[in-house]
Amino acid sequence: MIYLLLSVVASTLIFVVFKLYSKYNVNTLHAIVVNYFVACLSGIIGYQGTVELAVIPTFDWFYYCIALGSLFIIVFNLMAITTQRSGLSVVSVATKMSVVIPIMFGLLYYKDSLGIFKVLGIILALVAVYLASVKKKDGLAIQPKNLIFPVLVFLGSGIIDTSIKYIEGTFVAENDVPLFSATIFFAAFCLGILVLLVQKAQGKFQFQWKNIVGGIALGVPNYFSIFFLVKALRSGLFESSGIFTINNVAIVMLSTLVGILLFKEKLLLKNWIGICLAVVSILLIALEKWI
Repeated sequence: MIYLLLSVVASTLIFVVFKLYSKYNVNTLHAIVVNYFVACLSGIIGYQGTVELAVIPTFDWFYYCIALGSLFIIVFNLMAITTQRSGLSVVSVATKMSVVIPIMFGLLYYKDSLGIFKVLGIILALVAVYLASVKKKDGLAIQPKNLIFPVLVFLGSGIIDTSIKYIEGTFVAENDVPLFSATIFFAAFCLGILVLLVQKAQGKFQFQWKNIVGGIALGVPNYFSIFFLVKALRSGLFESSGIFTINNVAIVMLSTLVGILLFKEKLLLKNWIGICLAVVSILLIALEKWI
């Protein structure tokens, strides 16, 4: 349980850092690239063995990490485009609703159990995510020509979570989890550097120390959000479909509450209903395990 709670807390800290980015006008892309380096460094520090760079490419999970790291950057850019064209709420819903993909993977591939309480819990969790994430009275407004972007965010986010579960469960030894996580972030960092070099060549890059500070602040909780999620998936507390559902809906719930306390956000009635449904969904999934 402690790993799941720590993953939720780390992911909520990511939300806090992103909110501070807008307050201090931090360049999100530049900070994200720095964040990947810091997250990679955190994994290397947390690795108990000796890190031998020449050996890392020999691990079965190495090339999967390269693909995942690339997907991190691609999804980030898709999220930025979606935010510009359709708003932050659309991105939030697309990202959080993508939990459907790892849930379905767990049910179909790992043959996770599917009792009545879990079914109700998953359905309520999805409703809770939508209600808690949409901060506008009139819901989400997406122009048909822009629909492809939140769809790609939905698919990309879901594939990332599903891939992490599959790769860590199939190829990654218990002691290699920090190194596995660090390699994913290093791959994302390398691709991010290429993006910044392109910006530099186009004359669009401007170095600012606040972007470095923002990246450091984001990198540590970002690493631990992945690290503790992997640990939670291995804990046996719940099946993967239950872990992903609870993790996702708890992040939405805690992030919303933190938004109220720290940033004085005003919630609509449907947001409060979403928070209540989030609590009920977690209880139902827990009840399925312990009944």
